[in-house]
Amino acid sequence: MGTVRNIAIIAHVDHGKSTMVDAFLKQSGTNLGKFATEDLIMDTNELERERGITIFAKNASVIFDGTKINIIDTPGHADFGGEVERVLNMADGSLLLVDAQEGPMPQTRFVLKKALDAGHKIIVVINKIDKPSARIAYVLDRVIELFMEFNANDEQLNFPIIYASGKLGLAGVTPELDTMKNVTPLFEAIVKHIPVPHVNPDGELQLMVVATVYDNYLGRLGLGRIERGSIENGATIAHLPFDGSPMKRQKLSALMTFQGLARTQVERVESGDIAVLAGIDNVHIGDTIASTAAPEALPPINIEKPTVRMTFGVNTSPFAGKEGKLGTSRNIDERLKKELENDVALEVERGGSAEEFVVSGRGELHLAILIEKMRREGFELQVSRPEVIMKDIDGVLSEPMEDVWVDVADAYSGMVIKEMTQRKGELKNMHVENETAHFHFFAPTRGLIGFRHKFIIETKGTGIMNSLVAGYHPKIQGLEAAPHGSLIAHETGICTPYALLHAQDRGEYFVGAGETVYEGQVVGENAKAEDIVINVCKAKQLSNFRANKDLTTSDLAPKREQNIELALEYIGDDELVEVTPTSIRLRKRILRNALRK
Repeated sequence: MGTVRNIAIIAHVDHGKSTMVDAFLKQSGTNLGKFATEDLIMDTNELERERGITIFAKNASVIFDGTKINIIDTPGHADFGGEVERVLNMADGSLLLVDAQEGPMPQTRFVLKKALDAGHKIIVVINKIDKPSARIAYVLDRVIELFMEFNANDEQLNFPIIYASGKLGLAGVTPELDTMKNVTPLFEAIVKHIPVPHVNPDGELQLMVVATVYDNYLGRLGLGRIERGSIENGATIAHLPFDGSPMKRQKLSALMTFQGLARTQVERVESGDIAVLAGIDNVHIGDTIASTAAPEALPPINIEKPTVRMTFGVNTSPFAGKEGKLGTSRNIDERLKKELENDVALEVERGGSAEEFVVSGRGELHLAILIEKMRREGFELQVSRPEVIMKDIDGVLSEPMEDVWVDVADAYSGMVIKEMTQRKGELKNMHVENETAHFHFFAPTRGLIGFRHKFIIETKGTGIMNSLVAGYHPKIQGLEAAPHGSLIAHETGICTPYALLHAQDRGEYFVGAGETVYEGQVVGENAKAEDIVINVCKAKQLSNFRANKDLTTSDLAPKREQNIELALEYIGDDELVEVTPTSIRLRKRILRNALRK
């Protein structure tokens, strides 16, 4: 049992977690099969590869000097904090990766606090030391300050430090790159400093399910660390559901553990190791698997509650059913129930009608990723504007607030202060360093909806913004959604270059020539804060007269491309986003122009 270590890799998004895991897997002699030549091996999901972020926590293991090291790669985005909180229960220590140039970022704070609260031993890895602008001493000072801010105990404060470049596959106890040969010093630090799992090998079996995965052959699998006793393949176990419903006796059809990236069938798994169990009907996250002789439930996992909700509904546009295969309320209901089984931070309730579902999550990105996954699976649906979830706390109506950190070139600092003040953001701290302004605001989540897109445009893509939910505070008065005016299609038809050219001084288009639109579809953003109905399908009258001064199609401005996040940030309360496998359209709730008036 002393030969197992369970470690979570935690860091801010883009600080090199997944790249570091690549180095671990490749240098430990692990058989990676078809992944041996790939990068970002752990980011297997198509969305993760496109966006370059980890969304789902994953497991792997390596063997170093006879010690099995179970590695849990965690997401870096606050919106997927539910994944982080859940999997930290499996580990006894954490590798905290910090970028040698950027230092601890907002998400570093979130995951570090969770790890310290869980009593983890932390190994600090200062990564990307090969960057020309790395400032190692500064970053180390910031990390120590962070530990002290979270009241780390003496043992946690006495953390080992490893310097590394995950991309180059090098690590060492000193920051000199030329003396490093491989990542062995990191393996040695894990074996030396991460404690052996605090488990009872001799008691009766106890295991908490912290993740579920689906296998085409074995069905639903439950995954968790054995807290007490051991488990054998084919054993009969007691399944204690997290909701307190009656215990069920069930027989395991397969028992697996991680070897490298693969799940490998074994005959027995000892306490402290991570086991994967097949054959348990309706297994859910939070369930306890125990021995039938002494069935005792483990305390449930506490996950922070959602802060943002949206309404998902059946697509009611004139184009419904043309592009997606799955569009009925039954299809959407089944898909959301399936998502609930794997995502502990998501909540789904029935909406005002049988065709609507209120879906609550940890942020806009959390819900946008779910919509993106659904459209890729062939679903079509319509979704409303994200709205924050208010709470009544001791008779006071309260709303979620966020800490927001913004880094921009000094020239844009006036714009940031103006925009954040309009959104009722309170400036907590500001300093300028190397012509870069660093801001810390305290702002309502409500005011931040739609800010990110505007921020990217105004700073020409150079600004960096991070936010973290800071809890609930009394509702702020006088905060109204930023007004915007939409350009609305007058009739159903095909957009003509002639009509688009003659109306393009009205604003910016979301559609291009040759696209089919319907009455009530939002085809662009008006330059003024009011809605206008325009005819984008008008054809040019054919006559013998030719005017030299006529505009040509080369004068037509390009349309603004939409993705789900931009569409959700743009729409108002009376608008919806229509999502299909091939299109993202914006529309008014009431399509008929005459009825809307």
